[in-house]
Amino acid sequence: MKLLVTRRMTPAAEASISARFDAAFRDSVVPLTLEEATAALADYDMIMPTLGDAFRAEAFGAAIPRTRILANFGAGYNHIDLDAARKTGVVVSNTPDVVTDATAELAVTLLLMTARRAAEGNRLARSGEWTGWHPTQMLGSLVTGKTVGIIGMGRIGRSIARRLHLGFDMRVVFFNRSAVSSLDIRAHQLPSIEEVMEQSDFVIIAVPGGADTHHLIGKSALDRLGSDGVLINIARGDIIDEAALVEALSAGRIRAAGLDVFENEPQISPGLREMDNAVILPHLGTAVEETRTAMARRALENLVAFEEGRAVPDRVD
Repeated sequence: MKLLVTRRMTPAAEASISARFDAAFRDSVVPLTLEEATAALADYDMIMPTLGDAFRAEAFGAAIPRTRILANFGAGYNHIDLDAARKTGVVVSNTPDVVTDATAELAVTLLLMTARRAAEGNRLARSGEWTGWHPTQMLGSLVTGKTVGIIGMGRIGRSIARRLHLGFDMRVVFFNRSAVSSLDIRAHQLPSIEEVMEQSDFVIIAVPGGADTHHLIGKSALDRLGSDGVLINIARGDIIDEAALVEALSAGRIRAAGLDVFENEPQISPGLREMDNAVILPHLGTAVEETRTAMARRALENLVAFEEGRAVPDRVD
């Protein structure tokens, strides 16, 4: 069976994939266009898609594609139209669990960077204009003992909460659409996003992307966070209304934001690029060699299960 891997992988991952399948690795750092996705569905038996590959409804078309499985490289799969895949008999899987620790660590990184103004300090130290230490220079915010609100208490949300509660003695409040039980730390579920915003010093977005969460965080929610609040997003960019966020940051209606994802990625709003109170990273959530290799091997497990006629362990459709 012919397999397309839509971008290059770590050497260890490519070796594992090539040892099992007749695999073509697309030598590009950008996602598949709609036209390329359509052609891939016609030309390959299996595809390992990556973030942003345009497997929209139009890519599947009216005919039954040659491809029988999309084993997505990543936990998020909102770039794949599940309804269109289902209608054409294409199985879709993802790679949960293996992304949890790396993504949670990056959320903590962004929280600390925004609280202590680390990116701004780095720019000052490199500028040649630093005049030396003084008692009121670049005062940030203490993290220890503060309240963190988490929007979405799935695997990643729980991992973030555990790190911040145990490591920094933070009080944890959260919103989740369904009731959450059996947490291994003390945390309080609140009935609305607005209440989480009002009670929190820092808020971290950890919900899946997709139509249900598009612009989940807009002007009203940002106003509830308040002028001392900090917003962190390690989920999907369009969960936040980016225009509303730029306006809130520039007007001082929230204190700062730490972002690893963006609404029109890889384009980033000029306002965010220019603001000292916005820490922006180029989607580094799972950018750890061990994690990226584990993600590829998890996707490979799904492909092998499908080829052998077994249940696909991480099927999402």
